[in-house]
Amino acid sequence: MDGVRALVFDVFGTVVDWRSGVAREAAPFLARHAPGADPHAFADAWRRRYQPAMEEIRGGRRPFTRLDVLHRENLEAVLPDFGMDAARVPAGELDALNLAWHRLDSWPDAVAGLARLRVRYIIAPLSNGNIILMTNMAKRAGLPWDAILGAEVARAYKPSPEAYLRTAEVLAMQPGEVCLVAAHNGDLAAARRCGLRTAFVPRPREHGPGQDRDLEPEQDWDLVADDFNALAARLGL
Repeated sequence: MDGVRALVFDVFGTVVDWRSGVAREAAPFLARHAPGADPHAFADAWRRRYQPAMEEIRGGRRPFTRLDVLHRENLEAVLPDFGMDAARVPAGELDALNLAWHRLDSWPDAVAGLARLRVRYIIAPLSNGNIILMTNMAKRAGLPWDAILGAEVARAYKPSPEAYLRTAEVLAMQPGEVCLVAAHNGDLAAARRCGLRTAFVPRPREHGPGQDRDLEPEQDWDLVADDFNALAARLGL
């Protein structure tokens, strides 16, 4: 890690528990409009549309569009899977539920670990989330970022190289001075190809019981730690 000046973090799954948070926010909505529907199944179904929506932009078939907009479109698209007609649900309720992604809880170690890490390093999100989403999440969860770099900064979605390279450029650093911290091997592999350093912190509960991916490092990442406090300890903080 010699020469690393900044730690940038994947957020959904690495810093915050998106599944539990979305399920919590969806529960009262489902109770009104789809009684008996499983909130965690709803969260999973909504999330499954995340990558395909961004792939339209990565593939050049659609101009860059903020994640809040993609989430809102995906929400309407997933309603029929649970027996709901988007046209019969008040738009205001859908808008409110879409903000579930702004109100996610951090993993128990995240805030304290980030506070330790920022003693030495600049810390910031490198997320597909947009700036207001990242800002609202940080204020609610107490995430102590030095800067908030939403996807609008790069105008690209991970794992496109621009997402990593433009983040380093905005920080006025070379890629090798920036380390991505993530719970996803694929994200780290893309960052490594761009010259960033890499730290793997597994989150075995991200996808709920029975998670079968990203439980172990798949490459010799620069650092591997059980959580953010362990990462700080590995770095002598």
